[in-house]
Amino acid sequence: MRSTVQTLAGILICAAMLVCLTDNGAAEGQAVRIGYVKWSDAIAASNVVKAVLEQEMGRRCILVPLQAEEVWLATASRDIDGFVCAWLPSLHQNYYGKVGSHVLDLGPNLRGTRVGLVVPEYVSISSIDQLQEHALRFGGKIVGIDPGAGIMRLTRKALAEYGIEGMELVSGSGAAMTRTLEEKIANHEWVVVTGWTPHWKFARWDLKYLRDPRAVYGGPEAIHSVVRRGLLKDMPRVYRFLDRFSWSPDDIHRVMQMIQESGDPYASAAGWVEENPTRVRAWIPK
Repeated sequence: MRSTVQTLAGILICAAMLVCLTDNGAAEGQAVRIGYVKWSDAIAASNVVKAVLEQEMGRRCILVPLQAEEVWLATASRDIDGFVCAWLPSLHQNYYGKVGSHVLDLGPNLRGTRVGLVVPEYVSISSIDQLQEHALRFGGKIVGIDPGAGIMRLTRKALAEYGIEGMELVSGSGAAMTRTLEEKIANHEWVVVTGWTPHWKFARWDLKYLRDPRAVYGGPEAIHSVVRRGLLKDMPRVYRFLDRFSWSPDDIHRVMQMIQESGDPYASAAGWVEENPTRVRAWIPK
């Protein structure tokens, strides 16, 4: 990934190269581009947004997979129209602080989220400050996700704050993290991973968050919808839908469960949309 300085400098260049959509009708006829990060919650939410746009609003929607920082930058540069997987106020605050003047935060679409370090229930420790003492039991590793994710930044900070010198934060992906978790649990081995709620892994395995007495991971988080500047003018119904989009942890957990069972994110999201007409109607502007 390009350095932050180079990337941020490129925002204005990219924006200047894009064709400005001054005709509202033309913009309304274009495909909606929604970015997402390959996290289970983001996949579920983004596919529900796509299903509503296509099946209920008659709009073609393209989902664009990006890294955590890239999804903010792409929205700021108008390469995408927005995304519904911004973790605020803490996890993505670093990204928001860099591009805030180029995007609009529409507020939370999901409350009651959490991030931190997670272990299987059978692991006998209960707090992050106990990791150093048991580093060998964990193989000297904390299993993380993509290196640019906000939870990785906070975990690096946690290693420093708690003085944990005997453990390495291993980057990868959300899928790689859950595969490692599955393998370790199958062998009843100790493992610690970067974790967040909502995530289907909590329904599949008995897991627990390690206490965070230094509050490195902050308090309760929320997942926000963020859009590019000018979306209200260019695509007013799309903007209003994204502004109204809001659901519960039970809703997103149900979609994630359906995805796990079927292996098809869009079909699962479309099925959930069909099952919840009252909830969906409240999102769609007149």
